[in-house]
Amino acid sequence: MTYPERATRRLRLPADDRSPAAARAAVRAVLTESGMPELLDETLLLTTELATNGVVHAGTDINLTVAADSIGVRVTVTDYRSGGIEPADMAMPEVTAEGGRGLLLVDRFASAWGTTHDATGKSIWFRIDRDPEAPPPSRPPGPTERPGATETDLGQLAALLTISPALQSRLPVEQLVSELLARLHDATAADGGQIEFDSGDGAGLRVLASFGDAADPSVEVAMPLTAPATGRLVLAGKSDPEWRALAQLTAERVSLALQIDRMRTEEQRRSGWLTYLAEAGELLAHSLDERLTVALIPQIMVPQLGRWAAVHLKRDSGALDLASISHVEESDIETWRTRLITAAPALETSLATDGWTGMELPMPRGIDGIAVPLSARGATIGVLSVGRPGERTHSTEERAVIADLAKRSALALDNARIHADRAAVAHELQSALMPGSLPEVEGVSFAAEYLPAAAFGTEVGGDFYDATSLPGGQLWVAIGDVCGKGAQAAAITGVVRDVLRVMARDGRPMPRALELLNSTLLDQPGDYRYATIASALMERAEAGLEATLCLSGHDRPLLLRADGSPEWVGQEGTAVGLFPHVKVNPERVRLGVGDALVLFTDGVTERRDAEVMFGHDRVVRAVRESAGKPARAIATALLEAVQAFSPDDPRDDIAILVVRCDGP
Repeated sequence: MTYPERATRRLRLPADDRSPAAARAAVRAVLTESGMPELLDETLLLTTELATNGVVHAGTDINLTVAADSIGVRVTVTDYRSGGIEPADMAMPEVTAEGGRGLLLVDRFASAWGTTHDATGKSIWFRIDRDPEAPPPSRPPGPTERPGATETDLGQLAALLTISPALQSRLPVEQLVSELLARLHDATAADGGQIEFDSGDGAGLRVLASFGDAADPSVEVAMPLTAPATGRLVLAGKSDPEWRALAQLTAERVSLALQIDRMRTEEQRRSGWLTYLAEAGELLAHSLDERLTVALIPQIMVPQLGRWAAVHLKRDSGALDLASISHVEESDIETWRTRLITAAPALETSLATDGWTGMELPMPRGIDGIAVPLSARGATIGVLSVGRPGERTHSTEERAVIADLAKRSALALDNARIHADRAAVAHELQSALMPGSLPEVEGVSFAAEYLPAAAFGTEVGGDFYDATSLPGGQLWVAIGDVCGKGAQAAAITGVVRDVLRVMARDGRPMPRALELLNSTLLDQPGDYRYATIASALMERAEAGLEATLCLSGHDRPLLLRADGSPEWVGQEGTAVGLFPHVKVNPERVRLGVGDALVLFTDGVTERRDAEVMFGHDRVVRAVRESAGKPARAIATALLEAVQAFSPDDPRDDIAILVVRCDGP
């Protein structure tokens, strides 16, 4: 559906920097005549962009058509440069770019738009329509001249500088500043103008917007900006009395826009830093390996906080060693490694001097950046160094972030060292609770496997196994699971193993040894002092071994015959350490040549893959193919099957003990 035109302007404008202002005047006149001033902001903005693109980028004369009807306005800009629109014209420009937003703005603000092009040039048109719910336009007033040419009232001229809040909130600050300067041009018809701005971040002065030739300004006003930011607005040409007042008003509005944008940017940056710190802290908190933590710290810093970062760690002697380094350019790492190794003595001197203030240390000569001590729990364990972010220095905010990350990094390193120390102690204690070696007995072979639970890497497990030869050619073996983890479980494990060993060597019958062990555990302090045990006293028999097997609340072991037939042996009894009296049910088991007795803890059968347990049937399937093979092959086959059953780390300790009758 077409609507009758209410006002129209058609202009041929030269390739001159004054043409955008003339195009704006035509738009203003058409919208004023047609009674649709509410469309002025967006239409002026898009007309300026397209006219400037035609004059500056195409470098040709342009034809401008502005036509208003009852529902909106259509603007067409035609230049005479052949060829279509470049893909780059629609690409998002860099944040600091002064232009390149024309078609993006058209796409964002226009109700509809399009292009045509041929061998002689190209046209870009757009429509901006009224809100359908808005009241109908008033009767078009008579034609008016360009406002800056006839209006002399300062209040009317100042009204030209007013941009609707709705448009201000949707425009990038650079575009808003350009539009304010363009409106000042409309109001003054100056020959040239320019807005200069220095944010105070070390990047220096830059031109935010300009028109014409502002090399010889006749009016200059300072923008009221918060330090350290500075700026000014200049106009060139034959100055009218109103110019300074209008320039001052424009400078104030530009300053307000810049400061609102700065606060918005700072808030976004602050929110980004908080997210960055949270993610970095989570990474560091989950790293309990000192070497991995040391390597991770510089990688967290680069490139967000500097072009390079390094960690020096302090030795017991006080000397600093370069432990890790990261750089945005991998080819520069070795060069900087050499420089930072050379700089270590200077950092050592800074650490040993009381004269430095705050958290930062003086950087060695010739190295730009920040050095911060890595201190945790009152001790300094190293130094974190971060290079400059490009050609500028670190901002106050970035220094605060680096200081915060240094504290988190130091705590993560200290935690990793504590974890390593605890893991080493746990490993030593666990080793002490296991036999140093298994007996070497003619005709009998032993094999054992032990895998601690991953969740208790710094705790001592409660599973144990033991085997020893006794006077008279007898053998004693045992495997057990003490309730709990940690120091208390280690103490109970030591009691259980030592009491059983002593009783066995003293020649006590196995049932009596278990009764005495039960009494001993009941005398121990604490609530968790019980254990399940499978123990056997073995002696040589004709063509094999004769074993007296006692189960104290423990899983029955598997007797794997040389021909592969399995047999679960033993009669269940009472776990030791729970009740004043224990029930012991000894059972005689005979092992022929090639037979093997496979003992294990519940970490084997209760190994889970989701809701499925490994179970006893899988134990049989795991070892059956190893029947008749050495004890080592049987133990290894069972452990590998248990590990492969689930991709997860084991949640309980796993202990396996195999005794095989090899024969004479």
